[in-house]
Amino acid sequence: MKGWNLAEKGHVVNIIPPVDINAAAPTSDYFSLKNYDHASIVLTLGVTGAASTVTLEESDDNAGSNTTAIAFSYYAETTAVGDTLGVRTAATTAGFATSTNDSITYVIEVDASQLTDGYPYLVLKLSDPSAATLVSAVAILSGARYAEETTQTAIT
Repeated sequence: MKGWNLAEKGHVVNIIPPVDINAAAPTSDYFSLKNYDHASIVLTLGVTGAASTVTLEESDDNAGSNTTAIAFSYYAETTAVGDTLGVRTAATTAGFATSTNDSITYVIEVDASQLTDGYPYLVLKLSDPSAATLVSAVAILSGARYAEETTQTAIT
């Protein structure tokens, strides 16, 4: 096999299944980087009725008992039906506002080393756009600390 086999070398976590976030401020599933070195979060927006603010928080557990917003980097493809990500952009703890174009993609990159000691969990949050906006997000974890044929869970 050539290239990178995602199912064997990475771990996929469906953190926000496709949903209309109108009248909601969705919070993704909490997922852990305890056993992984890196997370690439792929956020896609289909129909976008209005902008939403995207933030990322670290937590000490998978229930969000103690969370803190963190700064992160992301790449954006904000032209309808495009597939070329733009340059790396730094987001502060306040996050970033999404484009109002349809069919857009953001890739958020986080290294486990960026997290506070004892806070291995991440959660992605979006604000209520107050208009029909279809969203989904998947976290792709890489750099398994204990690589096995079957990857270890990241949500417990």
